[in-house]
Amino acid sequence: MTAPAASSRSLADGDGTSVGDLVSLAVSDVTRLVRCELELAKLELRADAQRIGLAAALGAIAVFTRFLVLVMLCFALAEGLITLGIWRWAAFLIVAGVCVVLAAAAIGVVYLKVRRITALRKTRESVQSDLAVLRRDESAPAPAAAEAG
Repeated sequence: MTAPAASSRSLADGDGTSVGDLVSLAVSDVTRLVRCELELAKLELRADAQRIGLAAALGAIAVFTRFLVLVMLCFALAEGLITLGIWRWAAFLIVAGVCVVLAAAAIGVVYLKVRRITALRKTRESVQSDLAVLRRDESAPAPAAAEAG
């Protein structure tokens, strides 16, 4: 990083450096800047990936624990129905039916939510119109400022 500062001081003195040297110096500085930015991005992505991995692992543990709790609650509900005087097989069948109804309700909610996904329709239209302007297609109307200039 000290090389560009030293070379810029010598350029300010007017030592007669050519334009090609100046362009070469600017390109090397930009190249070094881009490499440093890429290294910083890699480090940040690596740290973010580790955080996401840890969060996913802890989330999986939480989901597994919830399933175990659900099983225990189902057994507790069945045993509670048995103490009310319902036959054992009927109590477990009732609990299974409740679980099926809850799962069907959850699937219905998911279906309704997924049906409303627009698949980035507005973004696609915006990008396509921007690309048409950049390409200046014959089918796209030319802007008035471009015709005047």
